[in-house]
Amino acid sequence: MSVSHAKITVAGKTIELPVRKGTIGPDIIEIAPLYRETGTFTYDPGFTSTASCESRITYIDGDEGMLLYRGYPIDELAEQGDFLETCYLLLFGELPDLIRKEKFDYIVQHHNMVHEQFARFFQGFRRDSHPMAVMVACLGAMSAFYHDSIEILDPQQHNIASIRLIAKVPTLAAMAYKYSIGQPFIYPSNGLNYSENFLRMCFAVPCEEYKVNPILSRAMDRIFILHADHEQNASTSTVRLAGSSGANPFACIAAGVACLWGPAHGGANEACLKMLEEICSVERIPEFIARAKDKNDPFRLMGFGHRVYKNYDPRARIMQKTCHEVLNELGIKDDPLLDIAVELEKIALHDEYFIEKKLYPNVDFYSGITLKALGFPTAMFTVLFALARSVGWVAQWKEMIEDPAQKIGRPRQLYTGKTKRSYVPIHERASI
Repeated sequence: MSVSHAKITVAGKTIELPVRKGTIGPDIIEIAPLYRETGTFTYDPGFTSTASCESRITYIDGDEGMLLYRGYPIDELAEQGDFLETCYLLLFGELPDLIRKEKFDYIVQHHNMVHEQFARFFQGFRRDSHPMAVMVACLGAMSAFYHDSIEILDPQQHNIASIRLIAKVPTLAAMAYKYSIGQPFIYPSNGLNYSENFLRMCFAVPCEEYKVNPILSRAMDRIFILHADHEQNASTSTVRLAGSSGANPFACIAAGVACLWGPAHGGANEACLKMLEEICSVERIPEFIARAKDKNDPFRLMGFGHRVYKNYDPRARIMQKTCHEVLNELGIKDDPLLDIAVELEKIALHDEYFIEKKLYPNVDFYSGITLKALGFPTAMFTVLFALARSVGWVAQWKEMIEDPAQKIGRPRQLYTGKTKRSYVPIHERASI
């Protein structure tokens, strides 16, 4: 018989808390009545054991190494679909039929230009500004340029804002890259698909024709799919928390971009590549493995293990295959970073230390090498992550804002500071 309530006793008082069941995953004890009935809170740093919302979008089983978008395994979507199909799925809950897919693609492709004043907006940044700093500013500025779609109580404006974000974020990301290297902005081309268009905006120049490589554009598309959403991670939770206050969608996504910037989150692939460069050669791997095992050494192997996955990251297998496809297409057969990565992976999958601690390679392990091969500098890696994750943030924001049960986020705290004390005039205070 299934459990419907959990009992908890606090200071001699026993109360029953409802136990809620999802379609898959562990049961959830609803603790909302706890404070009202007992005067106590729960303490959960990092919210590792607390569900902050109810969602139908993405599900992760870390023990099984499973990631589902609306019920579909990530490997099936990445191998058989494309990014805009994944966008449609995340936004509307189902895969589109051919007519809906063509209509959705057309709408996104014909809304990819940004307001011309954005060109002057960029001129306010230093040339050496980090592209993520530029993206935070640009996403926030979208609410000033497109203020006709910031009314959160209007479902039609929700949809307009969603399309604008999915369509225009690649254009802004490409502009951030072009600005950082001193090249002119390239306008989008409606005749190309999402990933082809993005690569062209990044790497085309006005003085010669740019030909899209289908292998590279497919790799870019797959990278976008793999990063489109990932349940209630730090940046997604940030978007939801910002949105719970009634902030407009552009401001909420800007908050997500700012959170993603952290090296413990979206900056992990950049950190992984820097680690491989630090190792420098396969011969030096044992030295760094020993350092990683030494508790007194601050060195950490980046790209291994995951906060959620306690098995092989399902995205890593696809990313590994994609990495090899890109390197083969570009004729990069003896890449020293790839050699180091392959050897590190072998060690991680067979070394007792890694097995015991379940430090399996994650998606960041190979994505940094792939993006480098595609021609992107490390400073752009997190920007590409933000581009892909924008659709997940939008889907999560829409779900939250349309949920009648949603309320403004207000986490509680365990206060350990001074108790109440009286103000002492400055001339009466003892010297410190």
